Formats: sequence, C-alpha cells, structure tokens
Amino acid sequence: MRKRGTPPEKEDYAWVLDYLPYGSTTDKRPAYQKKPLVQAVGDKHFVLMELVPKEGANPQIQSRVYIGDGDRDEIDHVKHRIHYPELSHGAQLELPHVLEECVSHQEEKFVKFFNDAHPITTRLHMLELLPGIGKKLMWAIIDERKRGEFKNLKDLHDRVGGVHTPEKVIVNRILEELKDDNIKYRLFTVPMHRPKND
Repeated sequence: MRKRGTPPEKEDYAWVLDYLPYGSTTDKRPAYQKKPLVQAVGDKHFVLMELVPKEGANPQIQSRVYIGDGDRDEIDHVKHRIHYPELSHGAQLELPHVLEECVSHQEEKFVKFFNDAHPITTRLHMLELLPGIGKKLMWAIIDERKRGEFKNLKDLHDRVGGVHTPEKVIVNRILEELKDDNIKYRLFTVPMHRPKND
C-alpha cells in the first residue's frame, strides 16, 4: 500500500488497450479535426490514460509501449489520465487480459506482496482485500509463508490449496480499484486525484 502524501513514480511503459484512429467517441468535433488516440494502462501503477500516437504509428492492442522521458517509438505524448467509464467498450474488454499479462510480466512484485502483506487495522489484513480471500484463507497463507517465503505464484498455488489462480485474484483486485474512484484501501493502484499538499 502506498503511503499517503508520497507522489507515485511516473509510468515508463503502458499496455495498449485500444487504438482509436478517429479519436474519442465523446469528442463532438468533425472527424477531420480529430486526432488518433490510444487508450492504455500503465505498467507499474495501472494508471488508465489516453496517449497521442506519433503520426503514421498504429500501436497494436496488447502491445507494451514506452511512454517515459526520452525517445519514444510509437507514442508522441501522454494526453491525460482517464476514469474507467471513459474507456471504450473494446478497451474495457481488453483490460482483464492485459492486466494478467502485466501481473505475469512482474510476477516478483506480486509474490513480494503475498510474502510481505500485513494487517491494516486490528480487524483487517491486506490479504483480506483480495477477492475470494477470507479469514480462513488469509491464515492459511500466513501460516504457510512462516515455513518459507513463496518463490513464485505457482509455489503459492501449490502450497495454499484455496488460492487456485493467484494471478486472477490480483487482476480482480486491480479491476475493483480502477472501477471505484472512492475505494477506501488501494493495494496496487493510485487514486485519480492526489491530495493538495503533495
């Protein structure tokens, strides 16, 4: 969980969810005035955003593109962050698949989450925020990791019977956080609006 008041690191890479050659459907300008747009999700903090591709570029859906400082191949610049409902229908359908790719791409980060997760309050543990993990499964994970840290997500699955697909559990939590701007606890994402004192 992110400490309050600390600004998140910038995203350097994003995964393409949809390529809109005629721009956003909410843009009411005539077609000839609209520019192509890419809807994407950040690689580290799962920030939803719209990107402006370079002229002539046609980024492929589910491809990972560089958006950091320096020379970019396909993306001209990041236009802005967007909310989940602003994603096109196609982007919303792609998002779970792309998130699974993100999770497997940075498996170590999520294994570390299962190894390091701790109580948030006296009654609530970080693990309980994951869909499908209640008290019984939470204690099974905690007891098992005392015997040795989990090496990867397959190791977690093999050692704790109730966690059938850890990748999907993580993806479902990320989706919950992206769909609800007012969610109380964020494990993997950053809120849309930062506090003014940042």
